[in-house]
Order: sequence, then structure tokens, then C-alpha cells
Amino acid sequence: MSARSEALQSFVDAAFAAYDQFAQAPESRRSVGRIFAALEEPGAQRSGPGSRLPVCAHLDTALAIETEHEALRRLVDRFKTLEPLLEWRQRSNNDGSESENFVDGHANAMIVGPGGLEDRRDLWFGVTLMAPNVRYPDHDHAPEEVYLVLSDGEFRQGQGAWFSPGIGGSFYNEPKIRHAMRSAGTPLLAFWVLLANGPA
Repeated sequence: MSARSEALQSFVDAAFAAYDQFAQAPESRRSVGRIFAALEEPGAQRSGPGSRLPVCAHLDTALAIETEHEALRRLVDRFKTLEPLLEWRQRSNNDGSESENFVDGHANAMIVGPGGLEDRRDLWFGVTLMAPNVRYPDHDHAPEEVYLVLSDGEFRQGQGAWFSPGIGGSFYNEPKIRHAMRSAGTPLLAFWVLLANGPA
């Protein structure tokens, strides 16, 4: 198995530190602990340049966060180094709950997971970018999920009220819960980790 690239390993280390600091709910900590333990063993590496979509023009604004937290600043710096290698893609299976500007107003990139820089099936570690005033469609999936949010924006779980985690906010999505997100007047950027093989 090939060694993990320096850029990816530096990002994983920074991501672990940030998740460890901000993902405080017990179920989040359990899930994150298992995910980052699995990440200690590198997977198959993908090489070559990445690809961007037009919405990525909002990346610089989304990454220009102001925070007192060194862990978040380090995560942003490591992500900036890694981002040119990512393949940004649009979500294709939507249900009509998304905003009209969703298709061209969003992009997802898999960092570790199916089609990611490290192609593996046991976990997914990705990032979502949305232009201002875009609503992501309601969706669900079998794996549990932990978000780490690096911008303003709102999220919803099930039929609950929309809530704003804020910069550095983290929350847990239980398996199969319907959830969505939406940006406000600024771009939304959020990381998500999913334990694809489920809890023990």
C-alpha cells in the first residue's frame, strides 16, 4: 500500500485536532474516534490534478474566516494546500426540496472515500461548498455523520427547526435521519465525516 502524501497527512492531522476540539457530543466523539482511528491506516492513493466547478470561485471568501481558534486556522491552511487536488462534483439525485439555484450553486468533494484522494469504502470524509442563498436538498443515508462547519449557514435535522452552528460548530446526524443545509448571504463551507460501515 502506498504511503499517504504529506499534504493529505497534514490535512488529516489538522482535521483530527479540529474535530477533537469541536465535536463534543458523546455520539460525535464516538464516531469521530472510530473514523480517525481507521484513518491511521492509509488507503489507496489517487494522484493527479483535481478539477473545479464555477461555484469554487466562492472558495476564497469561504476560507477567509476570522476565528480565535488555532485549530480552525490550521485546518483552513492545510485544506488550501490540499484543495487543488480535489475533484469537485455536483449532486445529481435531488428531490425538489433544493433551491432553484442549487445545481450551479454548490459542489461537493470527497477527500477520503469513494473517488477521493484516498479511495476507500469504510469511511467518507468530504467537504461541501455552497454559494450565497442556496438550499441543499433534503437527503438521508445509512451511515451516521458528523459535521464541522467553517462558515455561517443553517442546518436542519428531521422536521426540526433550522439552526446555525456557527464557525467551528459541530453536530451529529444519526443514521438515516433526513437533513439539509442552506447558506445565507455568504458562502457555506462544511466538512463531513461518515462511518460507512456503521457503529460497533
